[in-house]
Amino acid sequence: MKVILQADVKGTGKKGQVFEVADGYARNFLLPKKLAVPATTGNVLDISHKKELEEGRKGREKEAAVALADKLSALMIEVKTKTGEGGRLFGSVTSKEIADGLKKQHGVEVDKRKIDIKEPIKALGDYEVHVKIHPDVIATLKVRVITL
Repeated sequence: MKVILQADVKGTGKKGQVFEVADGYARNFLLPKKLAVPATTGNVLDISHKKELEEGRKGREKEAAVALADKLSALMIEVKTKTGEGGRLFGSVTSKEIADGLKKQHGVEVDKRKIDIKEPIKALGDYEVHVKIHPDVIATLKVRVITL
């Protein structure tokens, strides 16, 4: 029996693929658990239409991510913090502080988990941090650490 998988099935295949499986496996396992549907012409057309919509959505998301990356690359964030002797910071600048500064200073909201700081920022000066906006798009954001 030909079926279209609705979810990833270990040992069988990935979501959206069409497979020829044993009748009993389809009737007793895949169909009752809603892991697959019979591969009728209507279902095949429906799956292909859903794939096209998904590809279009992913394309729009990537375009938006590229636009945001271009905007972030042109920005400079100033983070004010307390310092001790010789310009050393008390603690370090965190991704949360950078995300908050980005929102306050430029009105751009970025999740703090997407900000990648290679090494801790523990001194005054200019730094570059990477922001992972999309799996394929990484922006470079300039951060200036200044004293209060």
